[in-house]
Amino acid sequence: MTSAEPMAKDEGGAAPATDGLHEQHGHGHVHGSRGMLMLGALGVVFGDIGTSPLYAMQTALGAVTHHGRVPSEGDVLGVVSLIIWALILIVAVKYVALVLRADNDGEGGILSLLSLVHPPSAKEMVPMVVFLGICGAALLFGDGAITPAISVLSAMEGLVVADSHLGAFVLPLTVAVLVALFAIQYRGTGVIGRLFGPIMALWFGVLALAGLSHVMQRPDILIAFNPLSAEHLLVHAPGVAFAVFGAVFLALTGAEALYADMGHFGAGAIRRAWFVVVFPALILNYLGQGALLLDKPEAVDNPFYRLAPDWALVPLVILATMATVIASQALISGVFSMTRQAITLRLLPRMSISPTSRKSYGQIYVGVVNWLLMIATLMIVLGFRHSEALAAAYGIAVSATMLITTILLRRVMRELWNWPAIPTNLMMGFFAAIDLAFLVANSTKLLEGGWLPLAIGGFIAFLMVAWRKGTAIVQIKLSEGGTTFADFMRQVEETVVHRLPGTAVFVTRTADRVSPMLVHHVTHNRVLHEHVILLTLVPTKRPRVPAGERLSVEQVGNGFWRVTVRIGFMQKPDVPTVMRGLARLGLAFCREEVTYYISHERLIRAERNPALSGPIWTAYHLMQRLGLRASDYFHLPPEQVMEVGFRLEV
Repeated sequence: MTSAEPMAKDEGGAAPATDGLHEQHGHGHVHGSRGMLMLGALGVVFGDIGTSPLYAMQTALGAVTHHGRVPSEGDVLGVVSLIIWALILIVAVKYVALVLRADNDGEGGILSLLSLVHPPSAKEMVPMVVFLGICGAALLFGDGAITPAISVLSAMEGLVVADSHLGAFVLPLTVAVLVALFAIQYRGTGVIGRLFGPIMALWFGVLALAGLSHVMQRPDILIAFNPLSAEHLLVHAPGVAFAVFGAVFLALTGAEALYADMGHFGAGAIRRAWFVVVFPALILNYLGQGALLLDKPEAVDNPFYRLAPDWALVPLVILATMATVIASQALISGVFSMTRQAITLRLLPRMSISPTSRKSYGQIYVGVVNWLLMIATLMIVLGFRHSEALAAAYGIAVSATMLITTILLRRVMRELWNWPAIPTNLMMGFFAAIDLAFLVANSTKLLEGGWLPLAIGGFIAFLMVAWRKGTAIVQIKLSEGGTTFADFMRQVEETVVHRLPGTAVFVTRTADRVSPMLVHHVTHNRVLHEHVILLTLVPTKRPRVPAGERLSVEQVGNGFWRVTVRIGFMQKPDVPTVMRGLARLGLAFCREEVTYYISHERLIRAERNPALSGPIWTAYHLMQRLGLRASDYFHLPPEQVMEVGFRLEV
């Protein structure tokens, strides 16, 4: 067996493609100056957490007034202190300092984290660690529908602060902005980041200045940096504190998207943007809102917009609207990345994925997901109608995902980083306790709207489990229905009456046995091409497999070659390009006329002892029929494709 070595550069100085796995730029491959990468990160990564000041403080103190109390000075200091220390501990320490270290060759996100601790296996069902990863990813899909809704709604509601008669325009304008946002997604995060980056830089500057002006008037708000400031709220009013704790979590809701979008700009740019721009601006703004409320408790109805003088209110609403559109971008681009990871990790069926940048394959567009997200978001907006009502639905999904991230990160620390057990367990136990507290606090909003992200996430998790189980069962059945190569070669000698000139490529899912597709073809047609390649794509736990490790080629005699293509979960399979790479490796016949054979299994559920339960079977069978055709997924030229159909009972 031989492995493909990196190809020499061509005359133009560029290394020719050796296979069909297109490169992208991740860790160590992200191109651009530090300043431009930071600006792009501001435009894509930090939109969600950067717009939390619009509603986090208002909702948290609203939990106090909801219990019949007027927010006191102790309440204000307690809420601000909780928000500050939540940002420090969860975002700055846990995510920026720790979670961003768990980069899978530059890629982030909970599925990337899952692949670090549990490599994909075609025949494996759904062990507990995979189920946890599925749940975390599914909940983020649900959050991807809610984030645009609450972000844009909360910004548009600033119109009511400017003029109460403008309330009737909030919903129509929100719908219009959301439709426009999803309509431009095909342009890609690179273009969007360059467009949105300067706007977000201006937004964070405004946050800082608006807050600083009020902090200078009431410097005693700085007492909130003392964590004991929250004692009054936590100890003397535990019932209120519990509701407030769930609302405080709204200040953290962009942290998971921060990790999911790491592959677009790199961990370094995200860290610099956080500590230089985002973190100081957020702290100053929350302190400013607290200082305002110390002077004017009646501003609790909308403390963010009350920070601005009257003349600046309309411009601030316009800027906030643009910022909330950008906030939605962080989740949308993260969902696109997760979708591609899920497809390669065999958690979702094949879909059409379009690259939106020639320089970075990390920037993609998934049309089906984009339009489904848009429909879900618009339905949520029209159903809840107000950001205050939607806030109850916001947070429970992300808090659950954060807890799952903590559990998976502990495994990475112990198994991959080899950190000592006791300090690792103490540290991650501390973060898990905080995550669990936020999850429990948010669970009180279950009946008020918290059921929505859980319902969306639960449905998507069910689809992922169904696809994973169905794929594993089909793989097992294909292996059982195949035959050993020795037996097949005897069948070829006895059955095949003619060898045609040219090359046949059988794209199979079985690397250790001869696929039933090939057996079926030989049995019924009794002819074979002069050269036959059995090609199998094997997913790995890495985002990208280096060029020198992707292809392994084995000559097995009688004109047969077995080719294995190792694929990263952030790489796109392109079988014709694989053939060009094989030709460069010395298989000259790969340059000749090639016919591609792919299987088309007609799945039949067994009447006795079916391998899949009724709901799992229905979901898997439907997704299998609606998924992208294998010939399109592998980018096969239609005029050179032959589909071999056969019945498979599962």
